[in-house]
Amino acid sequence: MPPAVAAEGGARRSRPSTSVTPPATVPKVPLRRLLRAASVACGIQFGWALQLSLLTPYVQELGIPHAFASLVWLCGPLSGLIVQPLVGHLSDKVPVDSPLGRRRPFIVGGAATIALSVLIVGFSADLGRLMGDSKEPGAPRLRAVIIYVIGFWLLDVGNNATQGPCRALLADLTGKDHRRTRIANAYFSLFMALGNILGFATGAYGGWYSIFPFTITSACSINCANLKSAFVLDIIVLAITTFITVTSVQESTYVAIEDPNAHDTQEAFLWELFGSFRYFTLPIWMALIVTALTWTGWFPFILFDTDWFGREVYHGDPDKDLVYHAGVGMGSLGLMMNSVVLGLTSVVLEKLCRKWGAGLVWGVSNLIMCFCFSAMLIIAYVAGNIDYGLNGLPPDGIVIASLVVFTILGAPLAVTYSIPYAMVSSRIEPLGLGQGLAMGILNLAIVLPQVVVSLGSGPVDQLFGGGNSPSFAVAAIASFLGGLVAILGLPRSPQIRTTKSFPPRASAQGRHGHHGHHR
Repeated sequence: MPPAVAAEGGARRSRPSTSVTPPATVPKVPLRRLLRAASVACGIQFGWALQLSLLTPYVQELGIPHAFASLVWLCGPLSGLIVQPLVGHLSDKVPVDSPLGRRRPFIVGGAATIALSVLIVGFSADLGRLMGDSKEPGAPRLRAVIIYVIGFWLLDVGNNATQGPCRALLADLTGKDHRRTRIANAYFSLFMALGNILGFATGAYGGWYSIFPFTITSACSINCANLKSAFVLDIIVLAITTFITVTSVQESTYVAIEDPNAHDTQEAFLWELFGSFRYFTLPIWMALIVTALTWTGWFPFILFDTDWFGREVYHGDPDKDLVYHAGVGMGSLGLMMNSVVLGLTSVVLEKLCRKWGAGLVWGVSNLIMCFCFSAMLIIAYVAGNIDYGLNGLPPDGIVIASLVVFTILGAPLAVTYSIPYAMVSSRIEPLGLGQGLAMGILNLAIVLPQVVVSLGSGPVDQLFGGGNSPSFAVAAIASFLGGLVAILGLPRSPQIRTTKSFPPRASAQGRHGHHGHHR
């Protein structure tokens, strides 16, 4: 911690600051370059889409029961809890005029980690067989499961190591221009939508094994071969989009150069991360609370979306029949339609925020989530109380209603991918914190509820009969509460106006009671 400095007749402690060149010397980044800088989101989200649509069914195929499937996903929030704030913090400390840039080395390293991990996940069944898994049908495949879990955890580490610096790069390039910050995050959301469309379309297609016949082996069935082929395509898309992002801008041209003496004394990472909480204003806390409630709503859907389609809508069993996998494919189609709406919403989101206010838009989107999750509960109840006939397939009305719900959820997902990041970025920037650390702080509000959901959803679902309805009931309640808090507690404008800067330039009075005026 730096030594105490005098202020208004008394001693006070100050956080290390960043000295920057005058804003007039830093040119604005053209919007087309911001668009290119955000493009890596497409490659990252392509892999995420494959995770969301295929991996919960696949892990049950390997032999992990549904009650414990959510525990495998625990790696995502746990790695996000540590990796994303740490990587953001480390990237903040890299000089902007470094030959490789501040954020780009972390983006490239994260992308390489993702590529390695998807190969491990895709070939886990084959590697397990090579290491001694039984060849008997239905026999436990413990080694394959262990390899899969290692690859899956590594995949989430790579995702978190890449996404944080990407968001921080966009915040660096837009600076204090809050409108351009919203535009940059809308671009990021748009590319996430494109990645989702490509990923879910890939997951919905069941014929990849015929295009890549080498993926079928004695240890890897058709479903496994489709997963393996999809991840090979993921590596190609990720490599292309990463190249576009890292060659889009020269960071030192558009980001203010730091004073090299500003980092002579640094606090320990965890102390700096959690110590920064004491500087937060009420609007920041409200944004973090709404973020936590929003992700408490989203994470059960992320865990069990296609599994819900296979179990509740199609009445399938991942261990016994192909009906379940037909439901998974239909769920992937619904997620692809969801992503189309996500992309369209991203295009108009900035205009909606200017017209209605970011807080109101965020709140309404959460209420839409509540409506959709409640509709899924009703659909599951109706589907469970009707006869599907001889072919065992659900009526068209049930399938269409489910697809409509999945599609509508694309609109609030666009809000979740954009507004929280723009809002927290614009509110934390006046505090003198680096954008990498700011994105890590926001990520804490995302991953902590995910840890709770991962630990509790499987056992709770099993307690109430083994379906997914209890988790979606929790999602509906959390979404409703998040919507109310956003509408009542968040300012209409995503911008922040302060009369003082802090720390370290605030007076002692400002540190202890006066935090400026906010709208």
